[in-house]
Amino acid sequence: MQVTDIMTKNPACCTPDTNLQEVAMLMVEHDCGETPVVKDKKSMKLIGVITDRDITIRTVAEGKNPLEMTAGDCMSSPAVTVTQDMSIDECCTVMEENKIRRVPVVDDKGSCCGIVAQADIAKHASKQETGDVVKKVSQPSAAASSR
Repeated sequence: MQVTDIMTKNPACCTPDTNLQEVAMLMVEHDCGETPVVKDKKSMKLIGVITDRDITIRTVAEGKNPLEMTAGDCMSSPAVTVTQDMSIDECCTVMEENKIRRVPVVDDKGSCCGIVAQADIAKHASKQETGDVVKKVSQPSAAASSR
């Protein structure tokens, strides 16, 4: 089975100039915790991702006003990605190695065409594979464990 078989196609995306309130509203509307950030809606060229955690950690926790900020102000870039033709095993490895719960899917031009979340893995992969992804992604990073 390949990434294209399990990914959410055409995920809700934003641009770097999208204000954070709009980003948060997209997350609520689409019931997701990560939104791909694209250069523009025409090319859909992926330039980063923004998560609900990015909004919290990079704005609220730092005492900044999220209503005055944009996706570009607190997105993670460059984004870790997978391609449509990768196997689910390869996708799981990427998620595990990067300790990420969601990963955007790009086509051969670097345009965002989907996203894979842990829930997609859980629905389609074996129990063992799903458990491995959740366990490895959830382990604290070296930086967090040295605090």
